[in-house]
Amino acid sequence: MDPISVVIAALAAGAIAATKETAGTAVKDAYQGLKGLIKKKFAGETKAEMVLEEHATDPETYEAPLKKKLAEAGIDRDEEIIQAAQELLKQENPEESAAGKYNVVFQGEVKGMQMGDRNTQTNTFS
Repeated sequence: MDPISVVIAALAAGAIAATKETAGTAVKDAYQGLKGLIKKKFAGETKAEMVLEEHATDPETYEAPLKKKLAEAGIDRDEEIIQAAQELLKQENPEESAAGKYNVVFQGEVKGMQMGDRNTQTNTFS
């Protein structure tokens, strides 16, 4: 699954979970955290911010416009956002996550990306 599709899937899953009273606090917090990171990337772009908010209430209609805005913002190269999306999906769908459903395939240069559980990483780029 490409990085933007992972982020879209996580946002959709998080939006659904946020409306359920049975959803755990960790899932709701992960969803809000992911949205917060994306909002930082979209800062000042009112149309992108609006599409992100509308996607929460109508994912089908706003999936294509959100995908476009995420690509324009370079989300597919943002390790922090991709990891946050993967963590949300792992919490919301642990069986599918364990089966490798949300594996990310990068196209292009990526520095310092790490995947897996309980890892530690220190990067120094020059």
